Amino acid sequence: MGHPAERGINQRDPIQDAMGRLGIWQLVITVALSIVDMPAAWHELAIPVIAPGQDFTCISPAPMNSSDSMLKACYVKVNESLPEVKCEKFSYDTTDFKSTIMSEWDLVCDRKFLMSMVQPLTQLGILSGNLISGIVADKIGRKTPLMFALLIQALAGLATSFMPTFELFLIFKLISAVATGGTMLIGFSIVVEIISVHYRSSVLILYQISFALGFLMVPGFSYLTRTWDGYWRMIALPSFFLLSYYWLIPESPRWLLAHGRVEEARQVLLKAAKWNKISPETVNAALESHQKLLAKAPESIEIETKGRSYGITDLLRTPTMRMRTLFIAFNWFKDGMVFFGSEYYLGRMSDSVLTNLAISALSQFPALVLAYFLTPRVSRLKVMAYSNVVAGISMLLIIPFYNNDMAKLIVVSIGSTGLTLSFLTGNLYTGELFPTVVRNIGYAICNVSSKSGSMISPFLIDYVNEIAYWVVPLCFGIVPIVGAGLCYWLPETMDCKLPETIEDGENFKRFVLKQAVDFFH
Repeated sequence: MGHPAERGINQRDPIQDAMGRLGIWQLVITVALSIVDMPAAWHELAIPVIAPGQDFTCISPAPMNSSDSMLKACYVKVNESLPEVKCEKFSYDTTDFKSTIMSEWDLVCDRKFLMSMVQPLTQLGILSGNLISGIVADKIGRKTPLMFALLIQALAGLATSFMPTFELFLIFKLISAVATGGTMLIGFSIVVEIISVHYRSSVLILYQISFALGFLMVPGFSYLTRTWDGYWRMIALPSFFLLSYYWLIPESPRWLLAHGRVEEARQVLLKAAKWNKISPETVNAALESHQKLLAKAPESIEIETKGRSYGITDLLRTPTMRMRTLFIAFNWFKDGMVFFGSEYYLGRMSDSVLTNLAISALSQFPALVLAYFLTPRVSRLKVMAYSNVVAGISMLLIIPFYNNDMAKLIVVSIGSTGLTLSFLTGNLYTGELFPTVVRNIGYAICNVSSKSGSMISPFLIDYVNEIAYWVVPLCFGIVPIVGAGLCYWLPETMDCKLPETIEDGENFKRFVLKQAVDFFH
């Protein structure tokens, strides 16, 4: 798809020269921020272990006929001459879980709909956190919103486990989900902005390992506690230790420079240089070079950014940025809808909830290995497109193998791996596509799209037995293939310097005709 210098903007990056390509400073910050993704996984994927399917039995009032089965009974016949009366008390199967939110607040029968609200509200909270934190972080910086989100995640998470009513549980669960959405978005954005293009793809793929490990820990924590409140306390406490990041995580030097705060950026870069054994003279020379590059530009970053704020409209007001924003947002929507849908579908193929979750988590690791080796060597867009095609075909193959559980397990696992690879690559690509001044807003839009998709997929799975069996696999198969097709019109970002301004984002070289010829070669 052409040489990087032809595809992107000016390849010289004096800011990266000042902080180093990949030194101790970047490694420490990246590892620290990757740990933030573990609690994110524990919160986001908690629903299967705090609200699993659980058998219940009506125990009061007693039935007229003692031989009547009260398993999953909501009404009971207590007198021959009277109609059935509503069951008032239940007992629950505690074979796998000692307590769940279902058994805690009797979320069965006419209260069953309340439990159905938990997952959509969780995704809505994460979606809201992505959007709010993205806008705030682009306006006031990365560090302050990150620390605030970690604090709220810790406090609200711990408080959730002590709530006496379901309504209060739901409120605090929503608050912790909003905070979780903020930590996920901002932490990743900081890492994108400090890693050199030469190492960015490999480092950011490895960064995702912590989320997969966190996912794998979910069934482990649940196995150790066997209660919904015990699980919640176990995942809330580590967030308090993350508050120590106030003294470790710096403000993004790119954000500081993009907003004209040169002296603050200088202090951050000098600390990075000290850790990476780079001389202060190199930092000062790099900043001077940066200012000279701005002076040569038609509109300098200082003129464009200082004294003004950016919003969603900046991504939509020009045809090029609008098209790119919508196309990449659709790919995130596809990842949320089909990935979570396939995880949910895979989880229903076995009787054990914890085993289901472990299988779902393990299916991510082959994708991580593939992403690590492919993204530094192969076009981002080719990886996204081909992994989407593999995922789409795999989901479509559910239709002919619908009555063969083993075959379905294999094709769904392959599809899940393809979707994970697409998501990992798309996550990296998104950080390289959007300019610094709107990067978090761009991530926020994409995360809104992803969470919207993830909120839709459970409803499709829930009604799978009430519609034609081929409808859900057909939807899950077509959407990734459409996402692959949209990659055709997106610019390649591999080995390109991060765009700083809206103008930089517009000025990726648009060898559209050449891309059309080279894309599938």
